[in-house]
Amino acid sequence: MVGSAVAIHPACLGLYCGRTVLAVNGSVETYGDCGVCPRGQRTDENKICRECVGSPDRYDWLYLGFMAMLPLVLHWFFIEWYSGKKSSSALLQHITALFECSIAAIVTLLVSDPVGSLHIRSCKVKKLSDWYTMLYNPSPDYITTVHCTHEAVYPLYTIVFIYYAFCLVLMMLLRPLLVKKIACGLGKSDRFKSIYAALYFFPVLTVLQAVGGGLLYYAFPYIILVLSLVTLAVYMSASEVESFKDLLVRKKRLVVLVSHWLLHAYGIISISKLDKLEQDLPLLALVPAPALFYVLTAKYTEPSRILSEGGNGH
Repeated sequence: MVGSAVAIHPACLGLYCGRTVLAVNGSVETYGDCGVCPRGQRTDENKICRECVGSPDRYDWLYLGFMAMLPLVLHWFFIEWYSGKKSSSALLQHITALFECSIAAIVTLLVSDPVGSLHIRSCKVKKLSDWYTMLYNPSPDYITTVHCTHEAVYPLYTIVFIYYAFCLVLMMLLRPLLVKKIACGLGKSDRFKSIYAALYFFPVLTVLQAVGGGLLYYAFPYIILVLSLVTLAVYMSASEVESFKDLLVRKKRLVVLVSHWLLHAYGIISISKLDKLEQDLPLLALVPAPALFYVLTAKYTEPSRILSEGGNGH
């Protein structure tokens, strides 16, 4: 009777090759040959394929939230870009894009294991190489490669692709009908441009996840902070915001400002993970700081003022 497979079988080569459990007889397990672990499993410290029974931690959910926000933010950007200043259809298109992404996220969770539940089971991410198991297939004799590529970060890698697929399907089902119905203020060639843009950026997002998913997992909090700061500064500069009164003149500016504040808060929460509430929550007080700094210093960096002072010899 086999008491321990580890004591009898030699250890599997490679970081991610493991032995599957063929049969369980009481406390005794029988193992197969070294190879790739089935979907939903990853190797333990003894190189045995074990089913992923954990749940995503807070940082995992924040990462999935970031990947879910990307198509929504891009939808909103291109809708605003192509809708035109006089178009009254932009708001409905924004709401429709939010509806599409929300339904896609819910359906993605429902079809993930366990099916029919908004909860998902997952494997814990231990290191960057967990995202790129295809780079660690061993070659024992330097000729034959043992292919052990599997999703060690199950389901954080593939669930994003499923979500993007549902987003694309829902967009193609809902948005053309809505745009054709309400976008009367736009020309025939312009009204569908936001949809055409999505047909370009979804493949880009898919490749980004396929190639850089692991890098994004560790870097996304800093990406959020940097991009939100840069885009806020560019927007306020383009809108010629120089005082608090300029922010209150148009509701759209307030919406953009609050949206960036939410992104700032999301980035800070992702970095701190809120492990220690008494230390991390006060950091959220920094959320309005970039906007306040810009408004308070904008008058000192006005190009016309700098040129006039330079011409006067000051």
